[in-house]
Amino acid sequence: MADAGNKESAPIGGDEFTNTELENNKNNTMVEEGSTLLRRMEISVAEAEKRTGKNTVNMQEIFTVYLIETRPIDAITEGHNPAPDSLWRRYSEFEILRNYLLVTYPFIVVPPLPEKRAEFVWHKLSADNMDPDFVERRRIGLENFLLRVASHSVLSNDKILYHFLTEEHRWKEVVYETGFQAKADSRIKALSATFRVKNPDKRFTEMKHYSDELQSLTSQLLRVRARVADRVYGVYKVHGNYGRVFSEWSALEKEMGDGLQSAGHHMDAYAASVDDILEEEERYADQLKEYLFYAEALRAVCRKHELTQYELETASSDLISKKQQREELATGMVRTFSFKGMTNKLFGQETPEQREAKLSLLEEQIVQGEETVTEKTVECEEYVKGAWVDMQRFKEQKDRDLREALIGYAVMQISMCKKGIQVWTNAKECFHKM
Repeated sequence: MADAGNKESAPIGGDEFTNTELENNKNNTMVEEGSTLLRRMEISVAEAEKRTGKNTVNMQEIFTVYLIETRPIDAITEGHNPAPDSLWRRYSEFEILRNYLLVTYPFIVVPPLPEKRAEFVWHKLSADNMDPDFVERRRIGLENFLLRVASHSVLSNDKILYHFLTEEHRWKEVVYETGFQAKADSRIKALSATFRVKNPDKRFTEMKHYSDELQSLTSQLLRVRARVADRVYGVYKVHGNYGRVFSEWSALEKEMGDGLQSAGHHMDAYAASVDDILEEEERYADQLKEYLFYAEALRAVCRKHELTQYELETASSDLISKKQQREELATGMVRTFSFKGMTNKLFGQETPEQREAKLSLLEEQIVQGEETVTEKTVECEEYVKGAWVDMQRFKEQKDRDLREALIGYAVMQISMCKKGIQVWTNAKECFHKM
């Protein structure tokens, strides 16, 4: 497998991905370009299960594991229906897989995992990560993550992904053998460092700003939705009071009793239906949350480009400085004020031997600097090419997914309103019969 961590040094963070290393990522793949794993394998996260065990400090803990089932497409299309291969994975193992993909493919907007703990919840919804409803939604989110990765033209053909899906025990050894963890730590330091690019790529600058706005607006939308869910829950449950009052009133009336009691039953059914409705609404919220987390993945790609551009500019600036030093040493003319120039005036010039030795050293440094600039230029160009293609793919996916999610959410709201109208229409018919 490719090892992208063989650079001797790096100006920031030490995590380098040259054009050669990006090319070497192909060594991690299993099949020809353009074919995805999802076309060859059926993948699902079939169920979740609570378990008890000991953690790394030998303390008893309760955790959830998820059953991954896979089955070759060929066997299904040929009329066979073999039992799927299956294995169990913890959420933390999904995190390891995603961190590996982030480090190995920095130019790709890697799909996010579902939230580890519930966020943006309305107050009647449990925020407990062991809550059965939350675990079920996370199961769906983990399956969605695997399907996203398995349908990506690059990520889907990585051997580590295949090991994750098919080898229950040895896959961790394989992924740690890549040395990704050290590169992941270096990546975090590099992306959190402060630096300013002199000539930023306008497209990436705009995309980074877009990712910030996408995250902000999605957060606002989720907060509004949580507040609305609280109000809707209250309105539905208050209708249960109508049901109670109508039922009690029906006991007092002989001729009106049946109509009042029937109306009360309609109100009770309406009040009880809110739990299923809001559970369905949570699924739409999870789709929005996915793009809340996608925004961070998009920002990381832009930030990595800034780092690559910064390193190219640093290497170019260093080369220019070395060439200027060579010219000054060869001609004996100092263009700018320097401490070295002052010491030469005070204590005399260097001997010819000293000058020749320094010139020789500068020549070697210039040759190395030119190679570095060439390498960084190609690296930057390759990164821009790969990242821009994937960001355009992401944009098309995002537009399609959010359009469908928002339309589905609107249809659900319309259905809720129609249900309210129907309940009161039924109540009106009951009152007519009194």
